[in-house]
Amino acid sequence: MLLRLVPEFELRRDVVPWLAAQGWAAALDTSENSSALYVVNVERNGKIIYTWKGSQRNTHIGLYDLQSKQNEHLYTFEKDLHIISCSVNNERTLLAVSFRHYTEDETASQLLQSVSKYLTLLIEIHPINNVRVLKAVDSCVRVQFLYPVEDRNASTESRLLLVSEDKYIEQFDIRVVAEEEQKVVIQKSGQLPRAKVADDLVWAQWDMMEQRLFYIVPKESKSTLRCVQFYPDENFNSILESHLDISVNDTQLKLVNFGYDYCQDQGVASKSLNLQVFTSKAGGLCVCCSLACDTPDEITYSIYFLHKGYNKTFTVSLERTESHQLKEVAFMNLDYYVAAYLPGQFLHLLNIQHPDLLCHSLFLTGEDARIDTLQNCPIRSPLVSTVLDCEAGSLYAVSISDSTLLQLLQKSKQDSERLAALHCALLYFQHTEDLEMQIIRWMSENLSTCHSFDPIQEFIVASLYCRMCPETQNLDKLLPYTSLLDWIGVVPGVICATDIISLPVLEFQNSKGFWEKLSSNLESVKYAEPQLHYHNNVLRREWRNLSEEREERRTTAYLRNIFENAKKVLSHLDTWDSEARLVPLFEEEDYQQQLLMGLMVAQLKDHLMRHLQYVGKKKIDQIVLDYVANLLQKLRWPKCENRACGFGVLTDCSGGQFGSTKKQQYGPRDCFISLWTERKLNNVGEAFTFLLARTRFEIPPADFSWQTEDSTVFSVIHFC
Repeated sequence: MLLRLVPEFELRRDVVPWLAAQGWAAALDTSENSSALYVVNVERNGKIIYTWKGSQRNTHIGLYDLQSKQNEHLYTFEKDLHIISCSVNNERTLLAVSFRHYTEDETASQLLQSVSKYLTLLIEIHPINNVRVLKAVDSCVRVQFLYPVEDRNASTESRLLLVSEDKYIEQFDIRVVAEEEQKVVIQKSGQLPRAKVADDLVWAQWDMMEQRLFYIVPKESKSTLRCVQFYPDENFNSILESHLDISVNDTQLKLVNFGYDYCQDQGVASKSLNLQVFTSKAGGLCVCCSLACDTPDEITYSIYFLHKGYNKTFTVSLERTESHQLKEVAFMNLDYYVAAYLPGQFLHLLNIQHPDLLCHSLFLTGEDARIDTLQNCPIRSPLVSTVLDCEAGSLYAVSISDSTLLQLLQKSKQDSERLAALHCALLYFQHTEDLEMQIIRWMSENLSTCHSFDPIQEFIVASLYCRMCPETQNLDKLLPYTSLLDWIGVVPGVICATDIISLPVLEFQNSKGFWEKLSSNLESVKYAEPQLHYHNNVLRREWRNLSEEREERRTTAYLRNIFENAKKVLSHLDTWDSEARLVPLFEEEDYQQQLLMGLMVAQLKDHLMRHLQYVGKKKIDQIVLDYVANLLQKLRWPKCENRACGFGVLTDCSGGQFGSTKKQQYGPRDCFISLWTERKLNNVGEAFTFLLARTRFEIPPADFSWQTEDSTVFSVIHFC
């Protein structure tokens, strides 16, 4: 299974034993009360709020702390209630609760009285004291306390969001005062101050970690997505607006991450918009939406990459359709990826950072797509890399399995799957040497089986991209991350359509963190060149021209600067590793090698200067030297003690520098050379030549006899 789920919280494991020890678990033993214990909210600080029914049909509310692994009883209603929503403030002095005022059995009698159907209460719980009614209405209400920045001292003011089924959201400001014996009570000042946050909405989602509210307002045939950012200084601002080509005809409000009333959510889900918004640390903003499909054996879902300015709509043919199976796609936020999952059908990992080519996203069906713990059950993604099984009341940490990725590389026959798995292994796991070593072994066995891409080119490019980009902001937009310019292959069973969409409008000044990165991403889409990532076309042409005019232009100032660049790179490389080279890959008199190396330094420097002027020339010089030196270091292979996986080097003896032909053994670590002979050079097409060295690198068979073939043997490293 590609996705690995580790339980962080389970009601049956973490709560039921505690209830039994307190004498509260007796009522949970009967089958008719099997759903009486359920999760109602997950707070920002890792507190999980749940409710259960006691032996006297009392309704209890408890809290589990993920950090301390301790349970705490918060409040008891001496009545059988259905809790809809619940939230506790950061200081755990106030509890907001929304519930049905009466049970289904009482409905007939209560209809004859003028009693509101739903109640929303604000309760003092430090200690348990006064209760204040916030709402008494016939429409459902959800509550959510705002949380200040972490590690801030206890506040005398709390802010509470109230979300009404009547399609509006308002904020209550609640001031508390400390009385004798550390008692905390609500300041008696009449009505609580309130402010309207949003109205006329049909969908809303709460981002608890970043304290953001996303909501959708319908406008004619389109919809408008807006975002409100809440700040620690008690202010909030509308910060984003984006027009989506989504027609919303629902009359019922759909809420995401405003508590988890499983029974009510199930009723709403069947007739409401299935939509979620995900953000990534790199400034990615995605809207994931599953759409109604008229064909029973197909399902359609769209991902709006708002930070890229386009959306992709996928139509997937279902392998089998059974009436009891869910027909709603579940979306999960894995930061670098968004996962679209339909139990029993497929798992689609969509690359948020590089969604351009379909082959950089991984689509799996059958056994590969199975997630044992999430079979045919509704889930939510309240946090990055976290899912909540609402029915079972279990919270899981989600990660991608590196061992499964390697298995996919080994067994897959599709280039699209191999390429997606390769990119995922390199970019998601961020330079794990053991994983890289296993990928190199796979490449050594499968160079000839990949037809639409060169795995070693991809390995070199992705490895350097992963190593260099964290050093400087926006460098990820300029350095290449793939050797492919285009990909025209298909993914079996999937139809993909891409549409250009309008970019979001941001309304803020001097914002930091996510909003700054999103703004940078949008600026690069608006004003950048058609191909922002560094490419090799000019370099190849210039290198050929200079190679042909070698004698005439050798003494020019331009060439002197080029060769000076090459010397700086080699000198920079030598400062990293004092180990002597076993085979000198770069000879001081090798004109073509140094020319190509120096040209790359010059042109990459020019490219970065055009887009990163604010970084400064000195920093850019250092970035370029590091980038080229990092690439060259991959060619300096340390001696390997394990000769069973050794690589051989057949040197060119015509220069006389190395004497007779000799055999050297090198280990697989950092062996990123593309093993091309002259007869295969035509297969690389648009890939560009970085280095032309007078050596050929091969993996020798066990009975190989070492002989020199001719006086000029070339190995070409392809890179773009």
